[in-house]
Amino acid sequence: MSNHLNDMLARTSTIPYTTTPSGWSSVHPRPLRPILAHPDIDSIPTPPLPTPPRSPIFHTTSRHVYRLSTHLVPAAYPRLVPDLPYPVIPEYVPGEPSDRSEKLDLLVNQVRQTQDAYTNGKLGGKPSEKLLWNCLNRYVRTSGASKRSGSGVTLFLAHANGLHKEASVSIAVVNAENLNGIYDWLDNSRDIANFLLNYLPEDVAPTVLPTRLQRVPASAVKVREECGYHTRKLVVVGHSLGGCTSLRVASEFPKLFSSFVLVDPIIVRTYTAKAGHHYHMILGAFTRRDRWTSREEAFQLMKKSPFFNVWHPEVLRDFVDHAVIDDPDGGVKLKMPPLQEALTFAHRMTSWETWELLERLDESIALRWVLPKNPLTSKEGTYERVWRRSANASNVVFHFAGHLIVQEAPVELAHDISDFLLRRDGFAKSHL
Repeated sequence: MSNHLNDMLARTSTIPYTTTPSGWSSVHPRPLRPILAHPDIDSIPTPPLPTPPRSPIFHTTSRHVYRLSTHLVPAAYPRLVPDLPYPVIPEYVPGEPSDRSEKLDLLVNQVRQTQDAYTNGKLGGKPSEKLLWNCLNRYVRTSGASKRSGSGVTLFLAHANGLHKEASVSIAVVNAENLNGIYDWLDNSRDIANFLLNYLPEDVAPTVLPTRLQRVPASAVKVREECGYHTRKLVVVGHSLGGCTSLRVASEFPKLFSSFVLVDPIIVRTYTAKAGHHYHMILGAFTRRDRWTSREEAFQLMKKSPFFNVWHPEVLRDFVDHAVIDDPDGGVKLKMPPLQEALTFAHRMTSWETWELLERLDESIALRWVLPKNPLTSKEGTYERVWRRSANASNVVFHFAGHLIVQEAPVELAHDISDFLLRRDGFAKSHL
């Protein structure tokens, strides 16, 4: 056993079996609303990628070459939320007296009240019919691919809110003209379902694909819903928001999935989060710095920030390289606007729904939970959720990382994912 693995094992533990307490109330989970094709989809041009494509040669080894390409697909249509005006974050002017704190407090409470009205069915309004786009990166091995049908593993990586580590194009940039003043995580689940059912290519091959992926035939979609994929074993690695919303898809389309690696997903029982957590997550996003004079200034300042300085250095450099875009007004800015990040934090219902549905998840889907020592949710709530569906489940606690395991401990996480795939499938081959 390697010294690295020995060291990692010494700094990890597992959560013992824990039962779900009785007395909780159902939130009556919503079904995924039907996903339709936009009526004008064939005549709508593909939006341009707002940043230049990255080098197509992503990684090379002595045996293999891995290629990278960026793709767009229409998002799930229509949306669940109505069109609402875009809130405005009070501007900070250095050196000037201001009531900005009071205005921010009002804005946080306004956003929470709007979200609560929507959750309780009291907001009204017609679901938005604006066409949005989803952006995905494809990493494919161009040599040594297995020819056996269904023998390879396709990894689908679902990122956390605002932390699109390797996304060369943010959906917030592509959809800048159609961003909304409210967000429902279930629309993210519908976007994932839409891609996996309607757009993930049928053939597992290292062929070059167009920027805008084409829909698969309706007959193939039906087969996927009922039987899954003939040529893929789909493994999802979902972090935080991405873990919750991708697992929610498995509740309705279990045949699509082989297993999940859930990296501290935001899946909680109703109102069991830490006191004040919801308010401070929204406020923190509103006050997050999002502009710098240059990428180098951004990198140097982030290295000094308590939030960023615990990240793996290469991850932080990648974040600055790929999550920051040139600002037309000068300097650079985050691709993910702080306002959109805050609106995403405001939604909680899908997290509660996914917790409730977890108990009924198809037992053929393996679950691997990767958790920090101090999760965002309560310790008791974390113990409950990893054993809520106890069959075919395992877990590990990384005592050396916080909620942002992907950013803080990418090497250790990669080792754990690889070991999980080797134990489950006997190999770790990836085709996408």
